[in-house]
Amino acid sequence: MARIDAFLKLGLAQGCSDVHLAVGVPPMLRMSGDLMPIKFRDLSATELESYIDEILTPVQRKNFGDGNDVDFSYVAEDGNRFRVNLFRKQTGVGAVLRFIPNEIPSLESLGLPDVIRDLTDYHQGLTLVTGATGTGKSTTLASMVDHLNTNRQLNIITLEDPIEFVHPSKKSQVIQRELGTHIESFAEGLRAALREDPDVVLVGEMRDAETMSMAMTAAETGHLVLGTMHTTGAVKSIDRVTDALPSELREQTKSFLSTNLNAVVSQVLCRSADRRSRKAILEIMIMTRAIGKLIATEQTHQIPSQLQTGKHIGMQLMDQALLEAVQRKEIDPNDAYTYASEKGPFQRFVTDIDMAPGVDANTVNQA
Repeated sequence: MARIDAFLKLGLAQGCSDVHLAVGVPPMLRMSGDLMPIKFRDLSATELESYIDEILTPVQRKNFGDGNDVDFSYVAEDGNRFRVNLFRKQTGVGAVLRFIPNEIPSLESLGLPDVIRDLTDYHQGLTLVTGATGTGKSTTLASMVDHLNTNRQLNIITLEDPIEFVHPSKKSQVIQRELGTHIESFAEGLRAALREDPDVVLVGEMRDAETMSMAMTAAETGHLVLGTMHTTGAVKSIDRVTDALPSELREQTKSFLSTNLNAVVSQVLCRSADRRSRKAILEIMIMTRAIGKLIATEQTHQIPSQLQTGKHIGMQLMDQALLEAVQRKEIDPNDAYTYASEKGPFQRFVTDIDMAPGVDANTVNQA
């Protein structure tokens, strides 16, 4: 058994989401959003490097030795699966290991709005799930793929960096390909996928113009494409796609988005009201004729008003979703205040006065 497994086993017993290892500090656990050290000595460079070396393949060892960051999946001796990011920093080697459940959570168990399930009924077009790193995008997409796999007879191809949730084929055939292992780039994987008779293609990250262009081609030619981006909100996600492609393709890109973009789902992870877990809160934009016109005429700044009035078809602004979750006592109001764009409506719920200068303490206590 690799020695690192002992830290992973301890972390899972405590209910953590991530294990952090760095030189000069003890191992740390991410517990409901907070980073907490375990009772252990500070790790030396030699000790940590020896731990890491035990779980690397020869190819990974060479890549890391060449000075590259390395992303890979690791299966501990007890069968638990982790996504690993290995890097170097000023004080030496560092690693973050994120627990990947062997059982893929259902859309219902995640407490996601019903409209997310409805998005899996599309037969073509582009659906984006966006948000900062660590906001649960991979889990949401895995649940969507599992729903498709369980309910429809499809050829689903996933392009991931690295493979996280493992999808055994059910009604569908699921082909999972990993960056650096099976494909050299997402764009290359997409190009190959189009020759492999796909119905659905999942792109782990739309990070460059070539990948975005290939994803658009796939969506235009009758495939359902699910992709992620590290953007926050529908407007920023749409603007990112438009700005990433060459200026001579700007009109073509706007035309594509206005007719082939199904939805943009942007999410954050908030602590639950009891601070023992975390819950995904979503901003949801569903493509409509009005939104398509705003994209085509470069008036994306008006999209939030469409989200605000489109609740009857499942749309919602992030602030709307946060406020409703606070009122239902599902999430920590302090977290909601942090993520909200307009802070005013959240001030009366805040329990930490230092977070909201100018809030009357009596008002907070009454709330």
